[in-house]
Amino acid sequence: MGNGQGDLDLVARQFEQQRGRLQAVAHRMLGSAVEAEDAVQEAWLRLSRSETAEIDNLAAWLTTVVARVCLNMLQSRSTRREDPLDGHDAPDAVFDPEQEVLLGDSIGAALLVVLDTLTPTERLAFVLHDMFAVPFDDIAPILGKTPAAARQLASRARRRVRGVEEVSADRDRQQQVVEAFLAASRAGEFAALLELLDPDVVLRADAMAITVGADSEVRGRDAVAKTFAGRAKAAQLALIDGRAGLVWGPGGTPRVVFAFAVTAGRITGIELLADPEMLAGLELELLPRTGKDS
Repeated sequence: MGNGQGDLDLVARQFEQQRGRLQAVAHRMLGSAVEAEDAVQEAWLRLSRSETAEIDNLAAWLTTVVARVCLNMLQSRSTRREDPLDGHDAPDAVFDPEQEVLLGDSIGAALLVVLDTLTPTERLAFVLHDMFAVPFDDIAPILGKTPAAARQLASRARRRVRGVEEVSADRDRQQQVVEAFLAASRAGEFAALLELLDPDVVLRADAMAITVGADSEVRGRDAVAKTFAGRAKAAQLALIDGRAGLVWGPGGTPRVVFAFAVTAGRITGIELLADPEMLAGLELELLPRTGKDS
């Protein structure tokens, strides 16, 4: 059972050739560079324990494994897998310009917010098919559904993504909404917050934001309004990849970014991003302060 050392070295080289694409798939699935690396490491662990001679298409096999790992992570984001690697260390990353392009081509903050409003199955179907051209026949077994059902999931996700893209052009209106939200939050004006939030608004935080006290997920207008009422006093209005949002940056260093999705004048999603690698990839421009910070 398993692979000898010589075979393992060959498998490691083959895995390294796939690393860039796997990291890109996982990054778009999870929205976190750190969690994406965890998913890729898990794929390596499973590959190192498998009979590689029985794998006909290594790229497809690895994509399937990474997708399944990401699906599990999306369905239980509050827990982090920390299984030991049993002595099989993944091969060290080697700089590759093509891989850097893949990783650098990260999704923008606005799209990240939209993707995080999708169900895990919708997100997997959309990312694999629309972003990486994986056929629905291959996606269906990962989801435990028929190809037709997988196609429907991707179609549903696509409509939601396009809907946000259509309204994203109205940046001035979005900025007005975010400014009003910041003012109402600072002043503790609960009723004003309710007016600005969609009834089904979802607030989500990435793994790093959770470590500094954020809840992983808050759903519904009342719950989100209670989370922000009387707070955000140190947050500052900013453009995040060209769209209005908020930045919390004690000492002048951005620590948490609040990315907003606004539809028809109401906030439908808020994403708290604190992953340093994710923040480093965002284009941030602080705007004049709209209130008195404390």
